[in-house]
Amino acid sequence: MNYKICVVGLGYVGLPLAVLLSEKYKVIGYDTNVGRVADLRSGFDKTLELGSEQLSRVSERIHYTTTIDEAHDCNIYIVTVPTPVEGINRPDLSPLIQASRAIGSMLTTDNIVIYESTVYPGVTEDVCVPELEAISGLVFNRDFYCGYSPERINPGDKVNTLQNVMKITSGSTKEAAAQVDELYRSVIPAGTHLVSSIKVAEASKVIENTQ
Repeated sequence: MNYKICVVGLGYVGLPLAVLLSEKYKVIGYDTNVGRVADLRSGFDKTLELGSEQLSRVSERIHYTTTIDEAHDCNIYIVTVPTPVEGINRPDLSPLIQASRAIGSMLTTDNIVIYESTVYPGVTEDVCVPELEAISGLVFNRDFYCGYSPERINPGDKVNTLQNVMKITSGSTKEAAAQVDELYRSVIPAGTHLVSSIKVAEASKVIENTQ
């Protein structure tokens, strides 16, 4: 497929993913943190997940920006923003909601939005999708589709990297699931495991974190 991908959130999860995808596809790396984007443009990753040599190798194939409008012609959006826990141990979904609203302003027909952020089962379809629909005016599973593929990165681990850990994938329709799975399988040597639904994929992340 001729994908142009926007990775939303360039932290320890999003940056390695954006860099890996850029080796095969056109990639926009979007983050609201101006300092973070400036660092990446200069070839420095303060999370130390990637070295300057890795960043420079793909510098001409990935564009970092704080302006979501620059992702207007993307057909895949991947959300890797954090989901912090509030003081009363409830997940703060505001970064996900804000990311969904930003993507909703860019969505066009047949786009796929994939979430990687840690959530409880139901968040993608019950919280994020309504935001996408409201902003875009498009209809879920008719005009656009979603997927969920939980991040499995252990910060600082240089052995079990993104490429070396099997990716769990899912989609909101059978066809979307196949596309999501094919996308990740094309860049991750460890392979993928396609599950039956987005909620199953979300649950797998909860179980893994609990372990």
